Amino acid sequence: MSKYLCIDLKTFYASVECVERKLDPFSTNLVVADETRGKGTICLAVSPKMKMLGVKNRCRLYEIPPNIKYIIAKPRMKKYIEYSANIYEIYLKYLSKDDIYVYSIDEAFLDVTNYLKLYKMDEIELAKTILKDIYNTYGLTATVGIGTNLYLAKVALDIMSKHTPTNIGYLDEELYKRKLWHHKPLTDFWQIGRGIEARLNKKRIYDMYDIAHTNPKILYKEFGVNAEFLIDHSWGKETCTIKDIKNYKTKNTSISNSQVLFEDYNFENARLVLKEMVELNSIKLVEKNLITDTISLYIGYSKNIINSTGGSMKLANYTNTYSDLMAYFLKLYDSTTNKTVPIRRIGVSFNRLVSNEAQQLSLFENQEKITKERKIELAISNIKQKLGKNAIVRGMDLENGATTILRNKLIGGHNAYD
Repeated sequence: MSKYLCIDLKTFYASVECVERKLDPFSTNLVVADETRGKGTICLAVSPKMKMLGVKNRCRLYEIPPNIKYIIAKPRMKKYIEYSANIYEIYLKYLSKDDIYVYSIDEAFLDVTNYLKLYKMDEIELAKTILKDIYNTYGLTATVGIGTNLYLAKVALDIMSKHTPTNIGYLDEELYKRKLWHHKPLTDFWQIGRGIEARLNKKRIYDMYDIAHTNPKILYKEFGVNAEFLIDHSWGKETCTIKDIKNYKTKNTSISNSQVLFEDYNFENARLVLKEMVELNSIKLVEKNLITDTISLYIGYSKNIINSTGGSMKLANYTNTYSDLMAYFLKLYDSTTNKTVPIRRIGVSFNRLVSNEAQQLSLFENQEKITKERKIELAISNIKQKLGKNAIVRGMDLENGATTILRNKLIGGHNAYD
């Protein structure tokens, strides 16, 4: 029988900041947030001590009760990535990389099935050994879910491990049915969000037992092929393995980018940001030797004053040249965007991507000009890769309201360095 571990680094960002300050995360009030963005900024993480005081993760600074004194740590994404990479090195001490799947910066799945005899341990003993190694080496507390498949390991982590003194939860299919078939709410289970829960509740389905004993035709009518996952998971079954995940080859059919602006932007300033985003993504197309014939634009307005605008556009020909893509995006932007309402979110997408070799040359295009422009964009890309993203920028990136230079210093939209 297969044995999987799902390891999560407890309140990762906040714990790293406490360890860096030689403080105990379980006795220190600390939140990770960029207070320069105002009291409305979201806390990326709060220390375990703060959670014990009732402060929720992902809260906003102004939501923290005024009677609680706490440290505010500015996000340092590069530091967290370094810690995550170091933890991965610990996993490699015990397992081959082929049996490790990194799920997020602070979470990973480990297939320990073939290692238990080697180490003469059961899965719980091996989990304790790895968790102890993480704590002794980096001072970080981790929790772990153990299951006979990936799904059960994840659910054991999310639901069971929180209620054990050892920070370890265990599930097999029988334990799952016995202990969690009537667990509520459904959103506690992996891959069930509020939307899915609401749709299930309308069918008078309130827990995993209900899903397991509902006529499958009802579920397939409501969720289509995705009903198969709901039904399997309601019985604690999951056929996907780490090997399957690693062997999966995605069909790269689009390149997308979006950003939430730091403040409300007017029509012209947002237009400048759009131009920057198109430029960055057109370089990605050239780097990957891909071309597109369909683009999409999303514009979100401040405080949801009006509904979002934008749309999709089919291009005359497949292309990846910056000048062509810019012209199309500006045409779409100018024709669909409300010019009087402040803008806060912009998203761009290049769709229906194919290899540049698949392009049929057109007699109506200047191929020499296209080739020259692609060479320039590749040269820009090479400079950025060698010397940093801000080593070379366009003149528009220096204008008031431009965001590229600042965002190049961020990781995941947050501060990268000390």
